[in-house]
Amino acid sequence: MRISLCQGLLTGAIILNLLILYYVSRAQQQMIEKRKELGRGSRRGHGRGPRVSVLLREFENFENYVGDVANSFLRQRPELPFLAVADTFPYPPLALPEGARLLVLSPSPDQPPQAHRPEFHLQTEFVLLVPDGVELEQPRVFERLIKELEGEGGGPVRLVAVPVLTRSAAQCLHLRVNLKEWTATYSPAASGSSGSVCTALQGDAVVLIRTEDLFNLSVPLGRPLFPALFVQTTLRGWKVKLLESPCFSANHRPLFSSAHNQWKADTRLKEATGKLMRSFGLKRLLLPEGKEQWFGCTKETPRCFGTVQDDTPDYLYLDRWTPPCCLRALRETTKYVINILESSGVRYWLEGGSLLGAVRHQDIIPWDYDVDLGIYLEDVPNCDHLKNLDSGSLVDANGYVWERAVEGDFYRVQYSEANHLHVDLWPFYSRNGIMTKDTWTEHKQDVEFPEHFLQPLVPMPFAGITAYGPNNQRAFLELKFGEGVVENPQYPNPMKKRLDRSKL
Repeated sequence: MRISLCQGLLTGAIILNLLILYYVSRAQQQMIEKRKELGRGSRRGHGRGPRVSVLLREFENFENYVGDVANSFLRQRPELPFLAVADTFPYPPLALPEGARLLVLSPSPDQPPQAHRPEFHLQTEFVLLVPDGVELEQPRVFERLIKELEGEGGGPVRLVAVPVLTRSAAQCLHLRVNLKEWTATYSPAASGSSGSVCTALQGDAVVLIRTEDLFNLSVPLGRPLFPALFVQTTLRGWKVKLLESPCFSANHRPLFSSAHNQWKADTRLKEATGKLMRSFGLKRLLLPEGKEQWFGCTKETPRCFGTVQDDTPDYLYLDRWTPPCCLRALRETTKYVINILESSGVRYWLEGGSLLGAVRHQDIIPWDYDVDLGIYLEDVPNCDHLKNLDSGSLVDANGYVWERAVEGDFYRVQYSEANHLHVDLWPFYSRNGIMTKDTWTEHKQDVEFPEHFLQPLVPMPFAGITAYGPNNQRAFLELKFGEGVVENPQYPNPMKKRLDRSKL
């Protein structure tokens, strides 16, 4: 069989790529083995090199003290590797002393991949993470921190931290990360006494971690450093011990010399935090002082998920539930729509999965993506927002979009023109005591039912308000969904994705 020129070139390219991958992987493995051997040699007392590298990750290009920090450490411990890490090449360029190096994480097409990967540049057993402006006053602090970390014996405490004086005080926090609900919750923890153990820190601190542990994190040097670090360590069950002493000092206070530079730093911190949390799939932060930060969709942005296929939104395939920003928007829209219906004299009731959520949770089902209300068709002319929708959609004064749904003979109220989270209004009418309608969907719960379930309608808590639902709600739901539906939660389409009830 003859091989053409193109086939030969393609075969050669494949072989070359395989060789490159092999040698890069081999070099990485040699680095890891070398680091481990260095650590073993140091522990045996043969001291073939320093056990700690100093790494400075958090600094701003427009004003920083990276050179001063490096000088402070290298004057007293010149044998220590000192590495400043930046996403892109800093401008103005950093003035670093001899012995300090800059690592730029952004890859460059003219350099090998290991040039931009920090694990190739840190060959010591431990890494000391230091903030900008910190100074070394006690040269033996490294040995004390190593002894403290080694004394934990490889248990849950995998990081040791000490405070930086004359800055914002380091404080221990408890952090709980719930990826299923896209939420991270910080709460105060006992601190101030030597040896406080917690899951996160806020304020200025110096942190010691084993190099191997650091690079076992998915994003070892994300920014902002502490949120990136502690979200990942919390998910692994690791803890940090905050010591009262020894301490580091910082003569540069405040860190920025002008209000404008402080504003620039705060703005960049906010942007970096949002980018980090979105990349981690966290859309809501609950802060220790009770405030909230949101990183999900708003009225001005599209919703957090795309078109729903087979009644199964994409986030269910990720083993997550409805993003909290979407639930918030659905609650706001529901409250708004119900207020208009009630003030217009339109009789309504919670339908389908929304009624199921009200009975189970007094709220929207945690994995639901819309809200369903039944309405009396004869009441539609009472509502100015609904009666003229045959001629098109209506964007009201508060930005909500009212329209006749293209999927059938029902109405839809969207959160905004950009964000299509919505409440659906299903018009029913009575025929011989049976509630029916002219258009039906393929959903099994979309069926006729006796009108006596609506006589009377009864108030019930739902999504932070009091709404109306059918009487004898269990019988109504079992007519719609089947027996035992209240006690046996399930995703909308179990054939596509089944709920693991053991994780509820």
